[in-house]
Amino acid sequence: MNSVRYKVRECKDEARIEAFLQQTRIGYLGLVDGDHPYVVPLNYVWMDGKLYFHGAGDGRRNQVMSANSEVCFTVCEEYGTITDPVPAKTDTAYMSVMIFGQAEPITDLDEATQVLQEMMNKYVPGYHNRPLSKQHVDKYRSAVFGGPVQVCRITPRHITAKESPVIADSMYSKNSNSSSE
Repeated sequence: MNSVRYKVRECKDEARIEAFLQQTRIGYLGLVDGDHPYVVPLNYVWMDGKLYFHGAGDGRRNQVMSANSEVCFTVCEEYGTITDPVPAKTDTAYMSVMIFGQAEPITDLDEATQVLQEMMNKYVPGYHNRPLSKQHVDKYRSAVFGGPVQVCRITPRHITAKESPVIADSMYSKNSNSSSE
């Protein structure tokens, strides 16, 4: 597996990567559909060193994953533009993580229930007044939206992370134009 080419941007801080994956809200699932790339934006949760997502049990994403379960899941966050008097040195503050592995549907009801509970905790914390029941999740996986909802897991085989940290006194704002007229 290839490593990060631009070593000065590589992040190897596992705690930082873990926190980033837990807090960021949207990731992009990259799949190979025959000879063509196919990328799907998804909500997800990072839990116990694995990435989880859910969605309709039918459709193109699941057809592609059935034919080729090798995936790349990318999560990124842009924090703003870092200015510099030299235009070619203007940069972007960001963090990104790429997870390479295989996607697989979860069949275990306990695991699916835990994943969906964690998704609710992440995306609508405190909104529901009681935990999900296994009975609700089982029904959800079998009949909602006219077909089953599938919960999937990616067990990472390889993870890379890059970042360009925020430089507080160099971040662009509309009032920070230093050119004179």
